[in-house]
Amino acid sequence: MNNIKFYKYQGTGNDFVMIDNRDEKFPASQAYIEHLCHRRFGIGADGLILLQNDPNYDFRMVYYNADGKEGSMCGNGGRCTVRFAEDLGIFKDKTKFIAVDGEHLADANEAVIALKMGEVHSIERHDFYDFMNTGSPHYVAFVKGIESFDVYNEGKKIRYSDEWVARGGTNVNFVEVIDNETIYVRTYERGVEDETYSCGTGVTASALSTFLRFGMKSPINVITKGGNLKVSFNENFTDIRLVGPAMKVFDGIL
Repeated sequence: MNNIKFYKYQGTGNDFVMIDNRDEKFPASQAYIEHLCHRRFGIGADGLILLQNDPNYDFRMVYYNADGKEGSMCGNGGRCTVRFAEDLGIFKDKTKFIAVDGEHLADANEAVIALKMGEVHSIERHDFYDFMNTGSPHYVAFVKGIESFDVYNEGKKIRYSDEWVARGGTNVNFVEVIDNETIYVRTYERGVEDETYSCGTGVTASALSTFLRFGMKSPINVITKGGNLKVSFNENFTDIRLVGPAMKVFDGIL
């Protein structure tokens, strides 16, 4: 466990410990990963990502939540992993990789990573919210005054309600429509159990829900606490792209 190189990356404030695990020597226990993600006693991150070899793809992305448990797909984590792979010299310009929810394509330039998201599943329309799985499960509700909205307590209330606990839990997104091209999204993330600065699969679900409810056309600009993203899509929810910055913050030795 000595002298393991780690890297810290962030995508619109969603931050991750990145490990080049192509030699498969990283000791991936829940307790160790939770320790590394702890913001007081570890490096501090919303999750940890292993970049591994795969015979059919440029690389494999394995994502763990901050609680140390292997998680569902993470959109901003995917964009950060693409940037990490590019920085390691694994690809140039375009890549194809595999994650827990299947195959992904991505384009990279100096400014942004454009990640093709997976197929959307389990779309539910309700009076006061929408639900869908964009690689991770997302509850989407529209609110007013989002900057002062109590995302932590309201999100936690929904996430731990009897219905959603019985269904395996959900991420909770609160969305305000800013203009006819822009929304503001804040997310309570399952596994982090707090509000994060940004959530890629949540931003994607929020943009698609905005199209369903208000007819907002693609591409949709998305404001998050950590920065700005863009979601483009076909109206039958194919070719969904999550576009935004992803960059290295620092590296070090464990």
